[in-house]
Amino acid sequence: MNQFVKPPKSLLSKVGKAIGEYKLIREGDRILLGLSGGKDSLALLHLLNHFQRHAPIRFEFAAVTIDPQADTFDPSPMIPYMESLGIPYHYVREPIVKLAETHMDNDSYCAFCSRMKRGLMYRTARENGYNVLALAQHLDDLAESFLMSAFHGGKLKTMKAHYRIDAGDLRVIRPLVMARERQTADFAKAAELPVIVENCPMCFDMPTQRQHMKELLASEEQKNPTMFKSLLTAMQPLIRDGIEKT
Repeated sequence: MNQFVKPPKSLLSKVGKAIGEYKLIREGDRILLGLSGGKDSLALLHLLNHFQRHAPIRFEFAAVTIDPQADTFDPSPMIPYMESLGIPYHYVREPIVKLAETHMDNDSYCAFCSRMKRGLMYRTARENGYNVLALAQHLDDLAESFLMSAFHGGKLKTMKAHYRIDAGDLRVIRPLVMARERQTADFAKAAELPVIVENCPMCFDMPTQRQHMKELLASEEQKNPTMFKSLLTAMQPLIRDGIEKT
């Protein structure tokens, strides 16, 4: 029988600060977590459980996994794991790999897959009465996106901590935006979480722009240990963009 694990104080502190700073969770929210089975989303699963039990506001949460039906990625072990935890869970199978062959247009495979997965998560949230979608991108992801946008797109842009989608009916939150990737990795390892490694050949056989940015940031951090703290400060206007005033 699997049980929830209490995350370390260092991770709880970062996520708690983000929840307060960006007003991520409101009284009565029904949150749907995008659970890929990777270290970050599994860490966020346990974090949400902790805050549900200890936060001064009441909220519900469930999880959804999108299975793209790829030969090299099978997230189905999440089904018995979530059943053992007793959390409401939605497992959505969609032949995204097959659809990409005929519907991809000028997108990269990763962009097409990401858009499809997001749409399926929105649909699942709407069909089951959830008003918030929680995603597990962390500070390293935001920094990589920031550099990719500046270097390749000529724009100052990164992922937002909290915003309402264009349709107006759902909010998207990222509780890990102040946390580092190594924190979720260390927690997943120490807690022996059942991490599923995503290994899509279309995305990972060749080095990507994101991987290059990850290596660049790692190299620079060796010379400047406070670099990510500075990046978080620099990105604040972009991270806050979209947060509602009320």
